[in-house]
Amino acid sequence: MPDTELLALQPDHIQTLQQRYERALAHNGYDGVLISSGAAPMRYGDDQSWYFHGYGPFLHWTGLAGQEHSWLLIRPGQTPQLWLYQPVDFWHANPELPDEPWQQAMDVGFIQQREAPSVEGVGRLAVIGDPAMLAQVPGDHNPASLLTDLDETRVHKTPYEIACLVRANEIAVHGHQAAREVFLSGGSEFEISLAFQRATRQREAEAPYHSIIGVNEHAGTLHYQYYDIEAPTRPRSLLIDAGVRFRGYCSDITRTTPAAGEGRFAALVQGLEQLQRRLCDMVAPGVEYVAIHRKTHQGIAALLSAAGVVSGLDDEALVEQGITRAFFPHGIGHFLGIQVHDVAGKREPSPADAPFLRLTRTLEPGMVVTIEPGLYLIPSLLDPLLEGPLGQHFNHEVLDELRGCGGIRIEDNVEVTEEGSRNLTREVGG
Repeated sequence: MPDTELLALQPDHIQTLQQRYERALAHNGYDGVLISSGAAPMRYGDDQSWYFHGYGPFLHWTGLAGQEHSWLLIRPGQTPQLWLYQPVDFWHANPELPDEPWQQAMDVGFIQQREAPSVEGVGRLAVIGDPAMLAQVPGDHNPASLLTDLDETRVHKTPYEIACLVRANEIAVHGHQAAREVFLSGGSEFEISLAFQRATRQREAEAPYHSIIGVNEHAGTLHYQYYDIEAPTRPRSLLIDAGVRFRGYCSDITRTTPAAGEGRFAALVQGLEQLQRRLCDMVAPGVEYVAIHRKTHQGIAALLSAAGVVSGLDDEALVEQGITRAFFPHGIGHFLGIQVHDVAGKREPSPADAPFLRLTRTLEPGMVVTIEPGLYLIPSLLDPLLEGPLGQHFNHEVLDELRGCGGIRIEDNVEVTEEGSRNLTREVGG
């Protein structure tokens, strides 16, 4: 979609948010809500701050990531009023505000002070944001019931939001392709990270989350956070979980690449790829997300048996005995939007057999979810099984061969449509 078409969708997005917020304010008895963009806190004992991304509701309305000390006032029946912090400063540059159609849907002004603007004649006012930013601001701070209702406004994406998520996927896919090429040419984790940043034209600090780039056994640490400067003598596998933020919206994509000569591991990657595509096809209105998670464990069981990792137990027993949990310990995915793990995913607690699942809702049109099955060789999870009574069912020789590859994860971003689903990652070549 060209930028002009995407930008043309944003005023309608703002109008939809106005309607959703008016219902939430009426339900909670408020006459308006003042939203803080937030600001980066200072590091303890230092004069440097952390990198700033912005508070979710503020980004939901404006898409202005990195805009500190700014405020947005929403009132029923009135145009949203936006104050952007633009001080006269010779230390730092102010964020540029390009001329775009959405500005006609808001009253946009500029302030030089960091304090909240004076709000008169609103009646009962709610103020939401980082509590550290709200200390001296009149109004009810972060009322829980209103926050719950406002989280719900982010569950069903508008056409503008979907367009932004598509663009975030498109940019990230280019990054993943560049990262794969560097790995296959013998690059280190650090060099792979640089390749992703170069291809996406996004600094690591601007990304929606710290990229997970694990080569060989590092791929078995789910949120591996370090980048080796030197490549291993024998590169065997790459797991890269990395995304892009576009106008505030996040992509979250994972790919696993086997090195040449890793036939057994490559077959597992191919098997998980086929399973992941089937799971993506399950996404549709009326489907319980937990059911997709449980289907994943059945697929992992079948894959373990087919690969000769385990024997002597049927697929049902592999799930019931907790063997699949040792290879796939996390949830199948989560909501995606302004935040990578977007809000309002758990109306109900995670079930006992899926304690780390971040989404427990029935799928509805407009939701966007991730589908990310994994299969890992994690010593702290596998060794107790190998040393216990179930150890006799494992092929230790096969496991020893695979351990150095760490693990596999494959992740796409999927929209729930009226008819079924739309894979935002695959449709842009991911």
